[in-house]
Amino acid sequence: MMNGRKLWRIPRQGKVRGVCAGLAEYFDIPVRLLRVIVVLSLFFGLFMITVTAYFILGYVLDEKPDNLPDAHQPSARDLLNELESTLQQDERQLRDIERYVTSETFSVRSRFRQL
Repeated sequence: MMNGRKLWRIPRQGKVRGVCAGLAEYFDIPVRLLRVIVVLSLFFGLFMITVTAYFILGYVLDEKPDNLPDAHQPSARDLLNELESTLQQDERQLRDIERYVTSETFSVRSRFRQL
């Protein structure tokens, strides 16, 4: 198990027995990329190894139960979007504070506190 995750095959998301879908979820890579790698390995001299490994995994791996929550980690793009929105919100708050500190209201109140 990698990072507390279990390797499953996911037939409902897969094309042939869901092996690529399960591997892609386990390694946290896009399924399409993994499928391209598998197809390329078929053409570049690894045909028997790829086919053998695929069918072994197809029969050895357990099917992922439907009631398990998806172990989907947010992607880098999702994390960057969240970070960007947080930074924009913080920047707005900082601008509001700066606007208040440089205002006449702040200087008048601070003078009254000094009295």
